[in-house]
Amino acid sequence: MLSSRGPIMASSPTVLMRLVASAYSIAQKAGTIVRRVIAEGDLGIIEKTCATDLQTKADRLVQVSICSSLARKFPKLTIIGEEDLPPEDVDQELIEDGQWEEILKQPCPSQYSAIKEEDLVVWVDPLDGTKEYTEGLLDNVTVLIGIAYEGKAIAGVINQPYYNYQAGPDAVLGRTIWGVLGLGAFGFQLKEAPAGKHIITTTRSHNSQLVTDCITAMNPDDVLRVGGAGNKIIQLIEGKASAYVFASPGCKKWDTCAPEVILHAVGGKLTDIHGNALQYNKEVKHMNSAGVLATLRNYDYYASRVPQSVKNALVP
Repeated sequence: MLSSRGPIMASSPTVLMRLVASAYSIAQKAGTIVRRVIAEGDLGIIEKTCATDLQTKADRLVQVSICSSLARKFPKLTIIGEEDLPPEDVDQELIEDGQWEEILKQPCPSQYSAIKEEDLVVWVDPLDGTKEYTEGLLDNVTVLIGIAYEGKAIAGVINQPYYNYQAGPDAVLGRTIWGVLGLGAFGFQLKEAPAGKHIITTTRSHNSQLVTDCITAMNPDDVLRVGGAGNKIIQLIEGKASAYVFASPGCKKWDTCAPEVILHAVGGKLTDIHGNALQYNKEVKHMNSAGVLATLRNYDYYASRVPQSVKNALVP
């Protein structure tokens, strides 16, 4: 029997889809901040632990913007950001309250429909590829917001502030990619790397003997050295590289959480160098100490070629 209240309305968006819709708008705001800091010309660079571990004004402002905007709308979330920043009064300019309507219209995968705010952990890298940012390699830079549930990365947003920056004055600058496991990934054109070619993307600034040994064992046709984990995963989903291989500690949970979701949502795979899934619960150590191995297709080809000496050297 039809209810007397007329047609059945779609149920209101779940916590997860509201969070992803907010993260999308917040990531877009972050991209604007990243571009503004460059345009103003003072990057405010400070060294954190060494000359390749940098922090800029953009890292600081974006982290405050993302974390404060999320915490205001979702007060029970656990939010873990890369930068250690002293608490401060937040400039209202940095708060983003919007939600991307397109995402609110999407159905939430049923296995996530009952998730509560306090069940979620958000991993934030305000500026992935900081070193490249300071050197003007702007397309390497991404803003990463990854969402985890029960230790697993399930939703993610990547903003690429300088996407299209070499495409001429009329090009629209920047883009935002998002995904939810069981729903898909959106905001880019999925493309596979050329068949039969082994094109490996790896670190630009953290090279080592282990990294080199591992790549050599995979018999690559080409090796790309670029900054940023987010950037490398984008290379995989857009067919510019067939594997992301990083046989070294150095990358952290906030580097991999969002990108992993986008890759997994389109059928790819990201693990440590031993083939273990990465864990994202709030107690977990931040370092991915056993490296990263990721592909869109043909994961087993690369996994089977990781030398035992490399595995022995990298303890999870």
